[in-house]
Amino acid sequence: MTDDAWPHPVAVVPREPVEGKCPECGGGHLERYPVLSDGGWYMSVKCQECLCSVERVPWNRLGYIMLPEDVIL
Repeated sequence: MTDDAWPHPVAVVPREPVEGKCPECGGGHLERYPVLSDGGWYMSVKCQECLCSVERVPWNRLGYIMLPEDVIL
């Protein structure tokens, strides 16, 4: 397989480093980034060594798409 077999650009999700230690493996490489699961979009802090979810809070309904009704108070 060659490098041009997949001509489409790959999406890169910005990740934010987070201080702390993983409660499962004790690793110190935690990052915060959006994830999509069966319950919708979440902003998640995950250990990058074992992929344990350290924190998950609901995020925007449609992820990166902000609808006016989601912003209006």
